[in-house]
Amino acid sequence: MTTRRTMLLSLLGLALLYPASVHADAALAPKPISIYLDGQQLQPEARPLNISGTVLVPMRGLFEAQGAELSWNNISKTVNAVKGGTTLTYTLGSSTALLNGRTVDLAVPGQLSQGYSMVPLRFISEALGSLVTWEPASGSVLISSAAYDTSVTWGVNLRSSPDAGSEAASLGLLPAGSKVHVIREVGALWLEVRTTDNLTGYVSSKPKFTNYRSPSLLQKQGEALIATGKQYLNAPYVFGASPEQTDTFDCSSFVKRVYADTLSVELPRVSYDQALEGRKVSLDELRTGDLLFFTARGLDIGHVAIYAGNNRILHTYSKEQGVHMENFSSSWQKRFVTARRIL
Repeated sequence: MTTRRTMLLSLLGLALLYPASVHADAALAPKPISIYLDGQQLQPEARPLNISGTVLVPMRGLFEAQGAELSWNNISKTVNAVKGGTTLTYTLGSSTALLNGRTVDLAVPGQLSQGYSMVPLRFISEALGSLVTWEPASGSVLISSAAYDTSVTWGVNLRSSPDAGSEAASLGLLPAGSKVHVIREVGALWLEVRTTDNLTGYVSSKPKFTNYRSPSLLQKQGEALIATGKQYLNAPYVFGASPEQTDTFDCSSFVKRVYADTLSVELPRVSYDQALEGRKVSLDELRTGDLLFFTARGLDIGHVAIYAGNNRILHTYSKEQGVHMENFSSSWQKRFVTARRIL
């Protein structure tokens, strides 16, 4: 991990667009340029291309060092990168890119060179929210990948790897109120972060620990809820089943167990109390993991299900079926009362 990160950060450090005169001088000057990423000095391992004052660097390292998730179409030579609420689509060789659906111009297009897909570093960095400044007096480049704008809301261990087991050493406890920069999301349950004193590690992304939320993380966590729930498919339905065991469930004990086991979110025991949690959302806003509430047994709210995406719901209410998936059909929609978003 350390070797890979050093390589990625080195590529990021090379992704600079100085004024044209600075680039020209820097290319010939014997004095090395110092490069800092969020206060940490980097050691570049490769030389960038300097084309008319625009620096191009290998694509993958540039995106990943800044926490973007990317997909590459080798036929069309098109990359799609997502970071938080930002989506960038670029086809190698094109003089334009799509940033959140808006067409933007590039001063110099990317190109294939030395076996690498090379892209303009300043353009990519700024599109992903980074800032670049040049200090001529010291010959230093200062790169700020993002502000330390994520707060720790509950004391959490900073770990050496995204694992809560004994194999992941604790690098220290981050107390509530600490600020971190999120480098990237690691699945549904972990964030790679950098602290204000330049420690890098992993913290839990469960909602109680930080205030970090992004559409991509919330979607992953919703899918994780469904994956946990599916582990109990066909488990028998018993009205009033104890939430302390997993042999049997009723609708609300099932929902309570899934949220607690997956994301450490503690919900009330019964459905009409669960319907007071989170915030109300409409049917056309539904996201995987949202809770749907229905009339049942003569009660205004007597049943709860988890929305599983694609007009499917995951729940239990029948001794014949137990825990199961089914369509959010018109018969269920007639009994629908409200939807609540917990995440």
